[in-house]
Amino acid sequence: MTGMAHKTISGKILYTSRKPGREGEERGREYFTFTRHTDGCRTLRALCEIDEPAPTVMRDITYSLDANDMPTDCFVRLTVGDRFMGAGLFRMNADEIECESFGPSIGRLSQKVPTNGPYDGFGTHPIQGDAYITKKVDKSKGPHIAPLRTFLPSPDHRGATPPMIAEVNIFLQYVGDETVTVAAGTFEASHFRFTDPEGGMATTDGAHPDYDVWVTADEDAIFLKGGVGGYMQTWYELTELTRR
Repeated sequence: MTGMAHKTISGKILYTSRKPGREGEERGREYFTFTRHTDGCRTLRALCEIDEPAPTVMRDITYSLDANDMPTDCFVRLTVGDRFMGAGLFRMNADEIECESFGPSIGRLSQKVPTNGPYDGFGTHPIQGDAYITKKVDKSKGPHIAPLRTFLPSPDHRGATPPMIAEVNIFLQYVGDETVTVAAGTFEASHFRFTDPEGGMATTDGAHPDYDVWVTADEDAIFLKGGVGGYMQTWYELTELTRR
């Protein structure tokens, strides 16, 4: 019997705190699976659990990209405080993004939003999704900062609002390459930094603090480690990884 033709990458990312007095405490986790198909298309499936700060967040994501790493569709289901917040299906067309979603606070919602020109991707909120969008930076130019235009299902930094189309404009810096060791092993890595100097992803606490991530330097851009400073003081690390 012939096996499946696609390639699979699966892993677990641990979320911990770096707040004073709570350093290293587990505050959540993420289980992800990437499938890469023979035509170059990929699908990310992610289960994200945020225990702290309250209210808790559970997010299920199924997100697909074409052979050029542009989004084609995304399904989001969200539970906040252990209560259903909403579910939505997003479809990315050449010149617009469609959304069909529903939830207790929004009822049934249908949206069609024009893209008004090129954009870089769809921000799905799983940490592995953050890692993969770093592929939009051209590392051959050396360390530099590039604008990053994305659409996403929630502008909240935890993604804890009902699924609706939003746009965020921030910056992504390529810092350089290095060897990185995490719980899942030692890897050749690329270091990137998300920055929000103009408040493009504003929260109730102001502009989003700088967010550093290290991803595998290969075409898979697997998340290895990273963290957010400022008022968030969070850290993330890859603890398990399988490729088959």
